Amino acid sequence: MTKIKICGLRRQEDIDMVNTLRPDYIGFVFAPSRRQISLARANELKCRLHPNIQAVGVFVDMPLHELLQIAQSGSIDVIQLHGHETETDILAIKDHCPLPIIKAVRVQSATQIRQCDRLPCDYLLLDTFTPGQTGGSGITFDWSMIPTISKPYFLAGGLSPENVGDIFHFCHPYGVDVSSGVEIDGKKDYCKIKNFIEKVKEGDSHE
Repeated sequence: MTKIKICGLRRQEDIDMVNTLRPDYIGFVFAPSRRQISLARANELKCRLHPNIQAVGVFVDMPLHELLQIAQSGSIDVIQLHGHETETDILAIKDHCPLPIIKAVRVQSATQIRQCDRLPCDYLLLDTFTPGQTGGSGITFDWSMIPTISKPYFLAGGLSPENVGDIFHFCHPYGVDVSSGVEIDGKKDYCKIKNFIEKVKEGDSHE
């Protein structure tokens, strides 16, 4: 079954929604953005999160010592690197922390994806390339360019309840990642999250 990640949770109400709807992963954004939260806030939210839902910490080029402070705090279960982190950076994190690592790829070509498949991370996250942005563009990319790779990957970039069912015609990701596609006026919406999860399950059932 395709895993579901709802990213950019900030409010207690967001946690209450996902505790009811039960995606597999949620995301706390520690990088500068309108969804950024502090470590203290992440700890508060994690304490309310259902134990079967894994919390992913999203980082963009954060200094190693700061990232490790968060990773070792108990507020997250998975590390997501969404910046320009290299193989050396990933290995340095692994030297100090046992948490699984997702490396985001701002997709420009099949060759690029194959190259990233060799990185020492546990998962990839394939996102839309938008000049000047590291993510959160709300725009999809050409899913047909995704090659066969060995690593499990999350598909991100412009997903919504309206289009997530279409991905299964093009690719078979380990998981799907959504943020703005389940929001209204910048806030997570219960009905949109519910519809998104239902559409993913429908897609799985037709496989």
